[in-house]
Amino acid sequence: MKTMQVMYEEPEFIVVVKSSGLLSVPGRGSENLDCVSERVKALYPGCIEQPSVHRLDMDTSGLLVVARTKEVHRNLSIQFQEREVHKRYIAILDGELDGSEGVVELPFRLDIDNRPHQIYDPVHGKIGITHWKKLLVQDGKTRIEFTPLTGRTHQLRVHAASEHGLGIPIVGDPLYGTGTGPGLLKLHACFLSFAHPRSGKRLEFYSEPLF
Repeated sequence: MKTMQVMYEEPEFIVVVKSSGLLSVPGRGSENLDCVSERVKALYPGCIEQPSVHRLDMDTSGLLVVARTKEVHRNLSIQFQEREVHKRYIAILDGELDGSEGVVELPFRLDIDNRPHQIYDPVHGKIGITHWKKLLVQDGKTRIEFTPLTGRTHQLRVHAASEHGLGIPIVGDPLYGTGTGPGLLKLHACFLSFAHPRSGKRLEFYSEPLF
């Protein structure tokens, strides 16, 4: 089931937790209209037309901050652009990872012949940077914490799966691993921190993954 839970609410923004399988913004076609931004607009009459500040892949679950006013949308967008927003993810890798922690710096770009797939490209790709920390190895799988230092499309999924990165895809990944459909990817945006758009006070939110 595609779910969206409101974790925190203020008159000008909210923080939600979305399930895997739910889009952040509308996709192409009438069957892809259900998404976080449309649900937020339905819940809060008077919300701006495009409340989305950032996105999670459809297959990724976890925390999103959504703006209700244009002024706060601008403020939060600037925080993201200037990398003042801090995020962490929990994932399960489909194999046993060596080492305890490290950093992946990997250039990649869109595969124009196979959208939205991203491919390693040391010549034309843009660098993505991810810090990783191994949490647990059990039953041939690795529980891992990712802290992305850049915000590229599919960054964590590419950094996990690529032979130039960790070399082990995330469990259930239909694009870079062995997943067969939506709702199966074991990748959860568990931590989100940003400055309150009005007071400047640092806000922190944490969501436990269901896996």
